Amino acid sequence: MQYASKEPNRMPKQYSPKSDSSAGGKGRWTDADRRKRAERGAGRSRGSLSESQASRSAARPARGERPDWTPREKPARAGYDRPRTDDRAPRREWNDRPQRDAHERPARSYQDRPARPHQDRQDRPTRPYQDRPARGERPDWSPREKPARSGYDRPAREDRAPRREWQPREDRPARTERPARPVYEDRAPRPRYDDRPARPRYEDRAPRSLSEPQASRSVRPATEDVVLDRLDAAAVAADAGSGMTFSDLGFGDNIVRQLAAMGASEPFPIQAATIPEVLAGRDVLGRGRTGSGKTIAFGAPIVERLLRLHRDANPRGAKGRSMGRAPRALILAPTRELAQQIDRTVQPIARSVGLFTIAIVGGVPYQKQLTGLQRGVDIVIGTPGRVEDLIERGDLDLSGIAISVLDEADHMCELGFLEPVQRIFRLTPDGSQRLLFSATLDTAVESLVAEFLRDPSVHEVEGEDQASSTIHHRVLMIDASAKRDVVRDLVASVERSIVFTRTRAFAEDVAEGLMISGIPASSLHGDLNQARRNRNLQLLSRGDVRTLVATDVAARGIHVDDIDLVIHADMAEDHKTYLHRSGRTGRAGAHGTVVTVISPSRRRRMEELLKNAGIEAEWEDRASPRPPRSANRSFREDRPYRGPRRNSGEAGSQDS
Repeated sequence: MQYASKEPNRMPKQYSPKSDSSAGGKGRWTDADRRKRAERGAGRSRGSLSESQASRSAARPARGERPDWTPREKPARAGYDRPRTDDRAPRREWNDRPQRDAHERPARSYQDRPARPHQDRQDRPTRPYQDRPARGERPDWSPREKPARSGYDRPAREDRAPRREWQPREDRPARTERPARPVYEDRAPRPRYDDRPARPRYEDRAPRSLSEPQASRSVRPATEDVVLDRLDAAAVAADAGSGMTFSDLGFGDNIVRQLAAMGASEPFPIQAATIPEVLAGRDVLGRGRTGSGKTIAFGAPIVERLLRLHRDANPRGAKGRSMGRAPRALILAPTRELAQQIDRTVQPIARSVGLFTIAIVGGVPYQKQLTGLQRGVDIVIGTPGRVEDLIERGDLDLSGIAISVLDEADHMCELGFLEPVQRIFRLTPDGSQRLLFSATLDTAVESLVAEFLRDPSVHEVEGEDQASSTIHHRVLMIDASAKRDVVRDLVASVERSIVFTRTRAFAEDVAEGLMISGIPASSLHGDLNQARRNRNLQLLSRGDVRTLVATDVAARGIHVDDIDLVIHADMAEDHKTYLHRSGRTGRAGAHGTVVTVISPSRRRRMEELLKNAGIEAEWEDRASPRPPRSANRSFREDRPYRGPRRNSGEAGSQDS
C-alpha cells in the first residue's frame, strides 16, 4: 500500500526559449538579437576591466606563443663582494734582476797565495830532546813484593798446647782383652722353610687345547662363585596344581574372582604347595624358579589370613578400619623396583576384600608415605632402609604385625641387609608367622631361620631343571671391539628385550647407541632417581620402547610380559645373578632366549658359572681366528719380540 503525498504533484519549471505569447515572452532569438548581445558583451569587456585585470591580460602571451623555457643567462658571479683582483697592486716581477752568466764570473785562482814551504824544513826550530828524563829514571812498574802473611794475628804455632802423644800399636791392649759379646745360644731356633711341601710342577698339568685362548692381562679378576648347599625341602610334583582351583585351596569368592581377572585361573605348583601351609599359620620357606608365581604364593594367602584373623578377633563383624590403625602384615624386598612390583600385584587382591596396602621405598618424598600411614593401612611393602627410617621417626609401628614376609631372602643377606632385617623382625611380636621366598634359597639364610622361624616347612618344585625349562641358553664368543654391534643386531631381531650390563656408564652407552641406530631403548640403573626409573620401566611395559638396558637393579623380581630375549652384555658375577637375570624371560611357561656375549678369554669362567647354575648352553665362536700354540712351547715363547727389557742388559729372543 502506498501513501499519497499531502502536497500536490508539481512539475519542475523548465526554461524554454520558446514560451507562450500570452505570457509576454519572446519567441525565438533572431540574428539581430544575437548581434546586439555580442556588441554589449564586447563593450562591457573593454570598458569595465580593472587595471590589474588589464595588466594581467596584457602580460599574458598570445595563445599561439608558447613560453620560452630555454635556460636564461645567469649574471656573472660577483665573488661574494670580494674586491676585484685587477685593481690590486701589480705583482713583483723577479725577472728584473740582471741575468747572471756563469762565464762572467772571475776565474778562481790559487796562484796568488804564498807558496807553502813543503820541502824546506830547516827554518823550523830544532826540538831539543835533551831535557827529557833518562829512560832509566822512569817509574818502576814491576810487581812489588808483598809483605809476609802474618796469619791474621794468629798465635804462633809454638804457643799451642802440645799434641796428644799416641801410644804405638804395640802398647795398645790386645783385642782378646775386650769383653766378650753376649751369646745368643738361648734363642729359639729360627724356623726352617725346607720342610714345606713342594709346589706342584706346572709340567704335570694337562696340555691346553688349541681352541682355548690364553688369558689376557686386561681381564678383571673374577670373584669366587660360591655354591652353598640347598636347604632340605619337601619336593612338590610339577603337576601338583593341575586340575585344582584357588577355591579348593581355601580362598574366598572375591579373591578367586580377582585372581581370575589377573589371569591366574589355576595355581602353579609352588602355589599349590605353600598356600595351604600359609593359611594354616605355619612358617614357610618356598623355593621356585623365577616366573613360577611366588608373589601370589605369599600375597594372596596373606590377604585371606588377615581376614580370618580379623573374623576370629571380631566375631560380631566389626570392620576394624579405624583411622591410623597399625599395619598387620609386612613384606620386605631388597630393591625399590621389586617392592613396587609386589605392591602392584598384592594391591588389587587386597582391595577386593577391603584391605589397603602401601609401598615404602627410598628415593621418594616422605610425605605421601606418612599420609598413607596416618590414614591406616593393613599391609606394608617396603625396603629395609626406608622401613627403619620410619620406625626411628616414630611413624611406623610394628607391634601389631601378624605375618612377616622376606622376598629374595638369600639376596637380601648377600647385599648386607641381614642385620637390618634382624632388627626389623625383632620389633615384630614373638610367635608371629614368618615366610621366606626366593628362587635360590640356600644355607645363606640359616641364621634367620634359626632365630625367627619355628618348625618351618620348606617346599620346592621337583624337576625344575633345564630339561623342563622353556628358556634357551646361548653363549657367543666375540671380539671385544664388536660387542656393541652384536648387541645391536640381537636386539633388532626381536620385539622386546632386556640387556644387562655390569656398570651404569656402559648401560647408558649401550642405550644411547641403540637410540642412534633407530631402536627405541631406555636405561635403568642406580644413578637415576626413582621417578625416572619407574618411567623407563613403564615405557617398556607399555611398548613405547623395545629394549631396556639395565644393571642388576632389574635382575630380581621385575616382571614385564612378553620379554623375548635377555642379553648378558657383561657376564654375571655368579650363578645366582645369572639365574635371576635370565628369569626375566620365559615367565609363567612362556618361551624365551638368553644370550651371553663374552670374549674368548672368559670362556673358562663362563663354563664354571654354567656348571654351578646347572645349565647347558649352546656355544658359538664368532671371534677372530687366533694363532695356534703348541703344547710344548711356553707362554713366553709365544709373545712377539718387543725389544730388550728395561733395567736389564739381556736382549729378548726374536720369534722365528
